[in-house]
Amino acid sequence: MGSSPPLYLQIQQHLLEKIQCGDWPAHHQIPPEEQLARDFGVSRMTANKAIRDLVQQGYLTRQPGLGTFVTDRKAESSLVEVHNIAEEVRSRGHDYSNVVLRSEAMAADDEVALRLGVRLGTRVFHTLIVHREDGVPIQLEDRYVNPRWVPEYLDTDFSLLTPNEVLVAACPITDIEHVVEAVLVDAATARHLETDVARPCLSMIRRTWSGESLVSYARLIHPGERYKLRSSVHRQSS
Repeated sequence: MGSSPPLYLQIQQHLLEKIQCGDWPAHHQIPPEEQLARDFGVSRMTANKAIRDLVQQGYLTRQPGLGTFVTDRKAESSLVEVHNIAEEVRSRGHDYSNVVLRSEAMAADDEVALRLGVRLGTRVFHTLIVHREDGVPIQLEDRYVNPRWVPEYLDTDFSLLTPNEVLVAACPITDIEHVVEAVLVDAATARHLETDVARPCLSMIRRTWSGESLVSYARLIHPGERYKLRSSVHRQSS
């Protein structure tokens, strides 16, 4: 017979079930540690560990003097790192899928040539992909890649691999540049994201380098009500 999971994990499972089934929506206050300790017949330290771990995982947030609350777990991306969006979605316990709208070679126009650091008219690779979380669009990725560094980019089955996975495998990322702004999108973009042209979206322009090589330029559009961007900097005290 298999052993039962540790008591703190049993409490975590109970809390997660309440959150994921919708019984406890965003901003709902969960029972205090003392009550959880009584309900599960454990020490307050054990209840504290269960809550602390869920805070670290982003499911809960503590507000001093008020209690512990369920977070608004919008889809999110880091501003200081580049992660695979499929992994981000799955890490939240959700299903990832995408729709590939374009996968083509094309001549770089003025903007693409400037941002990708190539001459006007240079042949570049272009993909346009809608990324979905539980079937809901969370990002329109409009990406341009320098074929010199990733010559087999367009051979990829993007239903199986994301552009990020392809680029990292071919040219490990050493430097990134992000420019973020709130925008109103055109009708085609709104249709792809299943939102309204009157609703603000988040636009992030990302350029990535591998060593001295500028590999990729992408414009990532997110519905503002479904997405957030996060920045975290840790400094060691002297």
